[in-house]
Amino acid sequence: MIRALTLAASLLAVAAPQGLAAAEPDWPADWTVIETGMAYEELVASLDQAVKDNKMGLVTRASATAGVKKMLEEDIPGNMVVGVYRPDFAKRMLAASVPAGMEAPVRFYITEDQDADGGSTLAYKAPSLVFAPYDDGGAALDEMAAELDAIFEAIAKQATGM
Repeated sequence: MIRALTLAASLLAVAAPQGLAAAEPDWPADWTVIETGMAYEELVASLDQAVKDNKMGLVTRASATAGVKKMLEEDIPGNMVVGVYRPDFAKRMLAASVPAGMEAPVRFYITEDQDADGGSTLAYKAPSLVFAPYDDGGAALDEMAAELDAIFEAIAKQATGM
């Protein structure tokens, strides 16, 4: 898996807007986390293109940054959750496990880095981890999740230029 976190970056803390201290996030160990030198907006656009190129659908988009800007008229660092899925996977998932439907769409998370470099980070939980708790899905759900793992990895690599 792609893992591009460095010890130096994780120890670096800088002042964020509105005087809040921002330290490098402590990402869960089982997530795929890719730090990039790309500007936040550039990574958002690159992820959109990678999703399309890998024949997946952009299902949801939620941005705390946009919400805070609109509702509170304040600026905060870039932050967006992007849900990605496709109807044929939804059909297979539901045939294997109705409760697993709670996990669709599977998400990517884009954050604007708070260091002086001005980069951004793409993070996600592999679909096999997302669907692992659904024992009722058996081999069919596991096979589908493994296919999605490969697609999500390809999307992440393309979006980040890795």
